[in-house]
Amino acid sequence: MNAWYHSWIAAIRIARRDAWRSKGRSALVLAMLALPIIGVSAADLTLRSAELSTTQRMDRLIGAADVRLSDSHAGGRPVLQAPDGTWYQPATEDTEDTEGGFSGEVRADLRKAVPAGAQVLADTQGSAKVRTRYGLLDTIVHEIDAGHPLAAGLVVLDRGRYPAVAGEVAATTRFLEESGLYVGSRVVPRGSDRAYLITGAYELPDTLSELGLIAPPGTFLAPLAKELAAAGLGAPEAATSLLVRLRDADGRREGFTWNMVEEANTHSVLAVSRAVALDPPDEADVPLYRATSDTYERSPAFETTTAVTAATVVGLALLEVCLLAGPAFAVGARRSRRRLGLVGANGGERRHIRAVVLSGGLVLGAVAAVVGTALGVALTLLCRPLLEHALGARFGSFDVRPLELLGIALLAVLTGLLAAVVPAVAASRQSVLSSLTGRRGIRKANRVLPVIGFVAVLGGAAIALFGSVSGSGFMVVAGGSALAELGVVALVPTLVGLFGRLGRVLPLSPRLALRDAVRNRGRTAPAVAAVLAAVAGSVAVATYQESRETQVRQEYRAQLPAGSARLSLDDSAGFRELPAARAAVTRELPVAVRADVSRIVIGRSDCEEFSADPACGRLELVVPPGNNCPMWEDGKDSGDFTPAQRERFSRDWRCLASAYGPAEQVAVADERLLTALAVTDPAARAALREGTPVAFDRRYVKDGRVTLLAISDPAAADKAAEEGREVPGVRRTLPVHLVSGDRGWGFKVVLPPDAAKKAGLAAIPSSTYLALDGSPTSEQRQRADAALDTMSAGSSLYIEDGYQGSATIMLLALSLFAGVITIGAAGIATGLSQADTEADLRTLAAVGAAPRVRRTLSAFQCGVVAAMGVLLGSAAGILPAVALRLTERRQQAGWYADLVKSGFANGTAEPVVPIVVPWVTLAGLLVAVPVGAALLAALVTRSNGALGRRAAT
Repeated sequence: MNAWYHSWIAAIRIARRDAWRSKGRSALVLAMLALPIIGVSAADLTLRSAELSTTQRMDRLIGAADVRLSDSHAGGRPVLQAPDGTWYQPATEDTEDTEGGFSGEVRADLRKAVPAGAQVLADTQGSAKVRTRYGLLDTIVHEIDAGHPLAAGLVVLDRGRYPAVAGEVAATTRFLEESGLYVGSRVVPRGSDRAYLITGAYELPDTLSELGLIAPPGTFLAPLAKELAAAGLGAPEAATSLLVRLRDADGRREGFTWNMVEEANTHSVLAVSRAVALDPPDEADVPLYRATSDTYERSPAFETTTAVTAATVVGLALLEVCLLAGPAFAVGARRSRRRLGLVGANGGERRHIRAVVLSGGLVLGAVAAVVGTALGVALTLLCRPLLEHALGARFGSFDVRPLELLGIALLAVLTGLLAAVVPAVAASRQSVLSSLTGRRGIRKANRVLPVIGFVAVLGGAAIALFGSVSGSGFMVVAGGSALAELGVVALVPTLVGLFGRLGRVLPLSPRLALRDAVRNRGRTAPAVAAVLAAVAGSVAVATYQESRETQVRQEYRAQLPAGSARLSLDDSAGFRELPAARAAVTRELPVAVRADVSRIVIGRSDCEEFSADPACGRLELVVPPGNNCPMWEDGKDSGDFTPAQRERFSRDWRCLASAYGPAEQVAVADERLLTALAVTDPAARAALREGTPVAFDRRYVKDGRVTLLAISDPAAADKAAEEGREVPGVRRTLPVHLVSGDRGWGFKVVLPPDAAKKAGLAAIPSSTYLALDGSPTSEQRQRADAALDTMSAGSSLYIEDGYQGSATIMLLALSLFAGVITIGAAGIATGLSQADTEADLRTLAAVGAAPRVRRTLSAFQCGVVAAMGVLLGSAAGILPAVALRLTERRQQAGWYADLVKSGFANGTAEPVVPIVVPWVTLAGLLVAVPVGAALLAALVTRSNGALGRRAAT
């Protein structure tokens, strides 16, 4: 026992001394070990810091109160809510209220849910347009005493002070940036002459991008509503919630229990309670969960998918750490073979040589643990502002969990030991003579390893894909992906040999570099494996993120094509001002094409689209026989059909839901409207130019014609429809061109002006559609709103910005740190490879090669290693991402099928889970990593011709 102890102490001393003497090589090995630890520790700190605790989440939602009470807007009816208050539904069906008309107009009395003796703070939220340096800006306004103790935590004051009296407001920092105003300037609401002094700047921790103002209670929204009403302008609605703190008879603080939440629900009041959030009830005790079907986020499918994603990411991260560390010690052991030979020459046994190499792993692993953890903390602090800005929310706190960081640090030590096992065994098997002379000897290629690797690749891929489509468990998916990546690593020496065949078509320097890599597979394969591991992690994250982003983008329901705008007037009689409004918008926005649209009127020209005035008629499109959806026929609903029929009808073109868009189904416009709507059918443009109407919905088209029904007496028409009689009116049948493959954005039929005139249909200007030349800036939008505000008629301008992207902290952190690891690992691996080829560079210097030749060869040697690693890593990284997406596809498809069978689909679209390969990212890695590695190698290669000894001592 004593001899074993002293031998290991000696081995550790030798390893420490060897590491100190070879500082450059030790630094590279240390960096390779520390790099994954930096990424893992930084990701852990970021995710933990961004993850709000229940207390922090409640502080941002309800401040220092015990509960926030708000109107459910269910018309005074009792509601059923989830414990967190984010999801609710009426407890009963909607009915007519005899006192207040439609029940949805009845407001809940929040005071009925406030316990006696409680402390209450009102928080009123509304919206208003305010005048800025550039024009008008839509703003969210809160009326609350921000300095009240109950409001602590809701907002964070950045500078200045909160407003204290009437005529003062505080603004969000984002509002000040967009408006061009500052603390100390004054802001004036639209429709008012009152100027409000900005006393301070604040931010909302959960919504950094909000354009908001805070005013003392009753000093902004209510006076503005009166002024707008006096001016004949519509006043924005305001909603009030109550922040409540409970006290018992002795003045001690009490919680708002789940029973109290259910009691508040009977008064149509929603309650977000701190006590319920800290100690939520069982799902069996929540009436809402018993009354409704699960959403996907609450379903077992979502939980399983989340577990698969987390387990796969963690498993591949551990595998990547091991693969990155292995090459470091493989190169280090070869560089120290003479010293190891001296140990054997002085009577050391093989176990002593193994102990020396393993001690090197222990020493460098321990140092890497400390350095990697410290740098991970520093990287987290450095990247925190960037992540918060991208996420749009502040982190809760800098959450350091010592046990997790200690586990990550011990992982570095363990990885160092495991990575040194194979080099230790290989070093102990070398003869003392070959170690002292520096001869590497000749080894036959291992023919078994490629076979094992090929079988592992096929088997791992099959296991991962089977686990993703069969629901066998997350361990199957993660294990299969890891096995496949290990198989690729085992195939690296063989694949390097296959890459060597490309040398015959390359110029001299890259051909020499490629042949050198093939002939020295023992040093090439570990470096390639290191780059492979790093790139595989980045590709896996990028593939999953790109696929997820594509799915969310497809689920986004746009109102118009991206880069288009719509101008409409709220007042039907204000069409006389529409030309001036069109001119103002065209002047302030970067307009490429303007399409003026008119609507058909039956009766008086000032009739609104759905007017109840008997003198106002309407125009309808007639659905031909056979084009009606069976599920929409009179007296039928989805419950009258079997699940198989409902599923079949959900794909029937007759039952497709209408796209979002304008109110008018029949519009009068020319071919410029097609440009604004991004319709690419050239035949449609030609049809409008020739006077032929264009149809976008084939439900109204039969035999190439549509039927228009002009109803002059809407009341008689509605009565006839209820009695099943033919609706009275004038029918006009027109030939149309049916557009296929393009969206009409709410338009069903577009009539050219000449066709409408020939059909005897009168039209008045109603709206304008614009194709914009680029996205307008915030200043341009504000100027356009200000110009429209000068019109007496109410107007609205909608600009479609398209899908703006969504970000989660997990994907942001993984993407950022995976990229850092990829670039760093590629550079370090190529640096280790260059250190191992130093003897070749000295040989070139000995035979008189110019410095340029040595730099070029060194650059191509490292570039070849990096290129092979990127190619193989890209292939290996796609598999786990595909497996994860297939898992999500299976889970969401199963959830949707259950929803359809239970009859709760209610028009829910069938989920689409695409798998998208990030070709741009792959192309960037394929170019950036090899080129960067080659340039780095060329820069660090010595330009002088100094010779070295045959073997390092």
